[in-house]
Amino acid sequence: MRLKNKVAVITGGGSGIGRATCLKFTKEGAKVVVADFNETAGKETIEMLKEIGGEAVFKSVDVTDYKQVEDMVNFTVETYGRIDTIFNNAGIALGKPLLELDPEAYEKVVKVNQDGVYYGISFAGRKMRELGIHGTIINSSSVFGFLANANTFSYNASKGAVRLMTQTAALELAPYGIRVVGVAPGVVNTPIYDPVKALGRESEYTHKQMTKRFTPPSDIANVVAFLASDEAYAINGSTILVDDGYASYK
Repeated sequence: MRLKNKVAVITGGGSGIGRATCLKFTKEGAKVVVADFNETAGKETIEMLKEIGGEAVFKSVDVTDYKQVEDMVNFTVETYGRIDTIFNNAGIALGKPLLELDPEAYEKVVKVNQDGVYYGISFAGRKMRELGIHGTIINSSSVFGFLANANTFSYNASKGAVRLMTQTAALELAPYGIRVVGVAPGVVNTPIYDPVKALGRESEYTHKQMTKRFTPPSDIANVVAFLASDEAYAINGSTILVDDGYASYK
């Protein structure tokens, strides 16, 4: 078990990549704090973890509220005595042409995808430094943080920002033995794409992936678990593409 006795906080743990990562971390021996704004979904994840013998607790959080993120980190330490990993995974998407994008909609995406990551890095980093823990902070970017994509201006902007936030935080936190890394999924089989499936438009999104399918969330979770492990000690400041070749598409 690569993560035995480690304590991890996973935001957006109620569904998709977050839930898959909670399951993977549990199987690897970690104690997990499932953090999500959706209490019903989060507690469903908790039940799944307990069914496989995991130790986990739920914490309600709105990642756009810095005080709630601080409380989440403090809750983790109060519950388990430490925090080894945080996966800043919570995110939302919005498809709308740039010239039709209003400031409120733009800011909503940025607050979740970018500000939420900043709060997670900041408060987890402070707590790890305070406790002398050589932990790992993992941030969720996207292949669309590497590539331009029409009609997703706010999403692209936020995910591109996460890449540089990861690099900058890695530089600043390295002296404390804290690694900061990122993961950049391609098109993943999560609830974000449910409307696409309902319209039978899957191929419009999967045709640039080499297997021509949605990537299972568990594939992303496998990489996140590796990044959280001691085996990845030499990976720092990097954002790893897990995009089924999307970025290589010609």
